[in-house]
Amino acid sequence: MPGLDSTIAELARQRRQWDAFLRSMPGVALPRREAPERSRLVEVKDFGSNPGELRMFEYVPADPQPSLVVVLHGCTQNAAVYDIGAGWSRLADRYGFHLLMPEQRPQNNPKTCFNWFRAEDATRGHGEVHSIVQMIEAMAVRHRIDRKNVFVTGLSAGGAMTAALLATYPEKFAAGAIVAGLPYGAATNMKQAFESMFRVRVKSAREWGDLVRAASPHRGPWPRVAVWHGGADSVVKPKNAEEILKQWTDVHGLGTTPTRTETVSGYPRRVWADRKGAPVIECWMIPLMPHGTPLATGTDDSYGVPGEFLIDVGISSSYHIVKFFGLADPRRARRARAAGAVEGAGFVMNPTNPTATLNGLGHPPHAAGETSTAPRAGTGEGGRSGGERRPSDAARPQPGRKGGVEGLVRRVLSATGLIRPC
Repeated sequence: MPGLDSTIAELARQRRQWDAFLRSMPGVALPRREAPERSRLVEVKDFGSNPGELRMFEYVPADPQPSLVVVLHGCTQNAAVYDIGAGWSRLADRYGFHLLMPEQRPQNNPKTCFNWFRAEDATRGHGEVHSIVQMIEAMAVRHRIDRKNVFVTGLSAGGAMTAALLATYPEKFAAGAIVAGLPYGAATNMKQAFESMFRVRVKSAREWGDLVRAASPHRGPWPRVAVWHGGADSVVKPKNAEEILKQWTDVHGLGTTPTRTETVSGYPRRVWADRKGAPVIECWMIPLMPHGTPLATGTDDSYGVPGEFLIDVGISSSYHIVKFFGLADPRRARRARAAGAVEGAGFVMNPTNPTATLNGLGHPPHAAGETSTAPRAGTGEGGRSGGERRPSDAARPQPGRKGGVEGLVRRVLSATGLIRPC
């Protein structure tokens, strides 16, 4: 019954939006189911001089393409937590890109934030940005990456460091996506960082653009940029998204008025397009959402596991970022589904301990160069059993599922959050 299925899907989406609103209210804690998942990332220790003293983790899918996505976690997180939470290695399985996930060390920052606000870490040829570029180069050589197909994204401090990488090494990236981040040059010390996050540093588009142009000898072409932000973000004020847009529209020589505005999955998307109509810059503002990465669970485009700063609002930013990067080949996705290469994640991580070690969401004890003992997607080994259904199967009949009126009622109540899914 297509009409009924779409109604149930819409009810589920509205429930997720309501949950996001509740999470933005102080003192409200929503119940979560907990289940561990083993990290799929493998640490690489030999990648260069590493002036920023970061850790390097990679994931290579079974049938890789010569493309690379660099993903930067947020504060209080690590690479494994953000991979599982935002669904990046699952997306890599489906679309074939290599995955690089740098990780901050507590010795560099006690909250494990990337130091986007320190000049010694956000200047070309120095510190953390240079370490990440060394990681990219190491992966490009080892895995024969097409250097025209390298992309970067990150959350919060990782989003601000994404902006720093796009500014200081623009020739290295085809595109980037900044999630709950800040414009490049918003701060050069801790005091300015807090001022920028909470009060927002306002500059003209030209002033912001000049900071990018002064950060490297590069003079174009420039990477395309996507911006994602929660409208109820109290950690990094949403106005920072507008300052990022001013910066990159100026760099690209575009006006401040978007080419078009549209609604996707109930949320506004603004697009600045080139003369051929292809998106150069896009902005997604998620009303009522607090600080974090937007997720969608229980749909065909489900990726990730809700947790701290990983918020199910009915739209997957990771999936749409992959689409913006031009990596979401639907033919490959169909083949991956048919081969069972993508497992859903119908559980959520422990919000009270998001950096716990896995067996509860941290790194397994891989030595450098070891082959990951994490199961390949679809093997049914060491994790979810092969018979467990994916969130994308939620609207399909399942063996053993109650049918008739009782089954219909259960589906509706589950979609609206009034009962827990079976």
